[in-house]
Amino acid sequence: MLEDRILLWKFQRGSREALRQIYEKYKNDLLKLAVSLVTDVNTAEDVVQDVFVSFAQSADTIGLAGDLRKYLVTCAANRIRNRRRDLQRHEAIGLDGADSLICGFRRPEQWAILNEELQSLSQAMAQIPYEQREVLNLYMQGDLTFRQIAAMQNASINTIQGRYRYGIAKLRSLLNSELEK
Repeated sequence: MLEDRILLWKFQRGSREALRQIYEKYKNDLLKLAVSLVTDVNTAEDVVQDVFVSFAQSADTIGLAGDLRKYLVTCAANRIRNRRRDLQRHEAIGLDGADSLICGFRRPEQWAILNEELQSLSQAMAQIPYEQREVLNLYMQGDLTFRQIAAMQNASINTIQGRYRYGIAKLRSLLNSELEK
């Protein structure tokens, strides 16, 4: 936290190195979150890039008092929500072609198993309603509290907790039915 405050202070005073360090520190967290929300690696990379470009352009106006990581996670989630809303206005969104993450592991057989598991998880996540998927990802990967998510989504804490419970139940159901096949 102190390191983030120092980096932010340096960044606000024009340090390009501080911006680079912030980017290196948080890019993977934001990318994981974005991929799980949009289920497309290319779009997720675009979102993360947009977040950091906007962050870089707003050096003079950022009045951050809290956690820099949570701020960036919230920015990424908002950017994805806006992008999704724009797409819904212009065309129907199909989640059937959800891409899976490709991950390298030590041995080829481990890589194959992990890739298959990630593909199953990605397909299951794509079948969960977006509101539930967003809550799951913000809570589990974004480390946001239900209260923070509720404020971000302009919903009650009970609604957010319900979305979380229903999302977990749906995910379990989908993955369990996948195991039974």
